[in-house]
Amino acid sequence: MKNKPTVLFVCVHNAGRSQMAAGFLRELGQDRVEVLSAGSAPKGSINPVAVAAMAEVGIDIANNTPKVLTPEAVQASDVVITMGCGDACPFYPGKRYEDWVLDDPAGQGIESVRIIRDEIKGRIEVLLRELL
Repeated sequence: MKNKPTVLFVCVHNAGRSQMAAGFLRELGQDRVEVLSAGSAPKGSINPVAVAAMAEVGIDIANNTPKVLTPEAVQASDVVITMGCGDACPFYPGKRYEDWVLDDPAGQGIESVRIIRDEIKGRIEVLLRELL
């Protein structure tokens, strides 16, 4: 039995929301949680506005790369958090699934992305309390 819970964040492009969520969970979870993120149709690079918004709160996600969602990543996870990828996310029994309805930061300015970032942080804090 693994001692650390594994959380997988999934959005369509793995360039904004899921990367910010993964960044917060890594930072706030401090090695107590295994963190994965992926996209059903990943972009070539991370949204630079998401990178800037996270840098403002001292979290560097600039070197992360969008990854394609695999069934293996889902199977390896205890908690799967989807962000608007809908039916593209494979479903396995015995996993905890949550769907977080968040605006897509793609194409939005930093003011809008800050709001999304802060909402994600709040949800991560709740998730950590539940997991740990």
